[in-house]
Amino acid sequence: MSALLHTLPIPSGSEVASVLPTLERVLDGGGPPLLPVPEGDRKETDRLTRALHPGEAIDDVPGADDVALVMATSGTTGVPKGAMLTARALRASGDATHRRLGGPGSWLLALPAHHIAGMQVLLRSLLAGRPPIVVDVTAGFDPDDLPTAVEAMTGPRRYTSLVPTQLVKALDHPGATEALASLDAVLLGGAATPAPLLRRALDAGIRVVRTYGMSETCGGCVYDGLPLDGAIVRIADDSRVVLGGDMVASGYRGLPGHPAFAEPGWFRTDDAGTVSGGVLTIHGRLDEAISTGGLTVVPQVVESVLLEHPGVRECAVLGVPDDRLGQRVVAAIVPAAGCAPTLEELREHVRGALDATAAPREVRLLDALPLRGPGKTDRNALRTSWDRTR
Repeated sequence: MSALLHTLPIPSGSEVASVLPTLERVLDGGGPPLLPVPEGDRKETDRLTRALHPGEAIDDVPGADDVALVMATSGTTGVPKGAMLTARALRASGDATHRRLGGPGSWLLALPAHHIAGMQVLLRSLLAGRPPIVVDVTAGFDPDDLPTAVEAMTGPRRYTSLVPTQLVKALDHPGATEALASLDAVLLGGAATPAPLLRRALDAGIRVVRTYGMSETCGGCVYDGLPLDGAIVRIADDSRVVLGGDMVASGYRGLPGHPAFAEPGWFRTDDAGTVSGGVLTIHGRLDEAISTGGLTVVPQVVESVLLEHPGVRECAVLGVPDDRLGQRVVAAIVPAAGCAPTLEELREHVRGALDATAAPREVRLLDALPLRGPGKTDRNALRTSWDRTR
């Protein structure tokens, strides 16, 4: 009989160091399988435990006996799935990351550690033999905290992992920008990196490494379009990105036979992509494509154009029901400071680069985009709020 799944409450701030001995045993393959949950967030802990059932046996699937962590996905449907990760997969991911970046080093944790990106910062710190430096993000990410935290990091190499929304804030803070520029690498994942944001960071001297991956692959397994050692990328006939190799999860907790893991050793993502010259390019999520007037619009393509407009700081494009078109393209915009871009000027901007079908038919200006998980736009929340105000 498989071992029972146990919860692993993850404290916030510097107290997260208290779980490092447990995580060291995780990497060694010792102890029961663990479900990381946020210690100070009862609502989220309840949500995860309801969905992933700690106290019950791990599924009877190949590799289940070796499961070390069950990492919750961010849940595009609102119901998280649990990626079952082995110690071997976690070690392979951490070791491959260090080889790609130039060797082990000190890590700065600025993400919630019950999500895969933050958890990997802790695990890489253990593999490097250096305690992590921690920025407390319980009340949100404050770039004021970065300079002191980075100064506390020791060599020979220094790294951190952020999501794009954090980098946006850091680039508006001269001290935080200077601190990040002093690091050997800033991994950027959790959501697509807008081209203007990447240019701005590189111009500031920040060594950004764009990562692609998910809980199902122990986090990022493709860096700047190139697979890490031990990771494999292929494109299916429907343009879907399929990931294989040492970092792939054993399956989903409680969902044996899930089609995403139908082929042993491979994970079928929901992302459309292409590979050219060995470099992977992600074009957007297949399940987020907008069908409008019989044509298909990929939200991420429109977003990349909108973000080139000087009045746009952040944005999200989605489709909402329309009696005539089936769906109409709308855009939620976080404007740049002192700006209030109008619908017509944004439509004109998009029409200058894309077919007129892709131009948003409605725009709303927001103070911030709703998020789920570490830095992903919550499109369901946006869509629901749009429907309520129609």
